[in-house]
Amino acid sequence: MSLEFPKSLIPENEAARIRTLHHYRIVNTTAEPVFDDYVAWSAQLFNTPISLISLVDDDYVHFKALTGAEGVPGLVRGDSMCSAAILLDAPVVTGDYSAQSCNLISTNVAQSLGLNFYAGSALRMPDGSRIGMLAVIGREARGLSPVETSMLSELAGLVSRTIELRLAYLDSQKPDTWEAAQQELAENLDENAALARYITSRNGRIDLDDDEVLALVQRRLKSVTKVLDRRIAEVAVG
Repeated sequence: MSLEFPKSLIPENEAARIRTLHHYRIVNTTAEPVFDDYVAWSAQLFNTPISLISLVDDDYVHFKALTGAEGVPGLVRGDSMCSAAILLDAPVVTGDYSAQSCNLISTNVAQSLGLNFYAGSALRMPDGSRIGMLAVIGREARGLSPVETSMLSELAGLVSRTIELRLAYLDSQKPDTWEAAQQELAENLDENAALARYITSRNGRIDLDDDEVLALVQRRLKSVTKVLDRRIAEVAVG
């Protein structure tokens, strides 16, 4: 079934959305380990070869982190499904990279790479702006269950809060504290990756609709959330 996208790739709140995006001073910045860890974990959880964190600028979609297709800095806005996905106020899932599934973008790049599956949840900031996406991408057409869709949204929320924490530390003019926060988050995400590898080796794949597997993953999500909660509270009080 086709997704109901708006008629234009440019939303009505575009000027405010772009201001919010650049407020976070993360566009076109160098790789940072914590964001690389988020996409690595996402690819594992959703059994996809590719995962990315995108930032949708006025004419270009920057990939802040990317696994499975290294060396690609981003795409022009008209070639990226992320630029269309931020238009919808819900996770976007499509197993059909074609003009019929989304006529707002060119699907040539995706089709040339043999991609047939995209699932993304927006990076939503406190003012409501959707500045980019956390997406998982694959070559086999498929869908996401309600549980998987909810998990993707939870992960996107963690990425969004990490972007907020990053800015708070940059504004505090204490770059070492951001490095320390990244290290702590990375340690938790490394444990998550180890769990994902264990589940994959035991079961052949990760099935988030398996209650036992879901409980294990949610426990790890809570550990990352606790680090973010504490770090955000600490930087808020200086």
